[in-house]
Amino acid sequence: MNIREQDGSVTFEVRVIPRSSKSEIVGEHSGALKVKLKSPPVDGAANDELVRLFAKRIGISRDNIAIVSGQSTRIKRLRINGIDLKRLKEGLALS
Repeated sequence: MNIREQDGSVTFEVRVIPRSSKSEIVGEHSGALKVKLKSPPVDGAANDELVRLFAKRIGISRDNIAIVSGQSTRIKRLRINGIDLKRLKEGLALS
């Protein structure tokens, strides 16, 4: 997975699969983290759920997570402020 750490934040790509049976992080796909979301991609519902999922898994405030690109596409770039690469990997149980 391609993760960039800079100035107290981490940035990485996420590949979203909306309208799944449940919301979960399922692995890696072409350098991006693959995430299934229960919400449909309507009125930002899937984006909101994506932010909630990461906030809960990592244990940080949703205010620290931003979708910096791809708001209306399946491939998104997330930036999480206030954490380092080690904490991200621990929170997501990545090796």
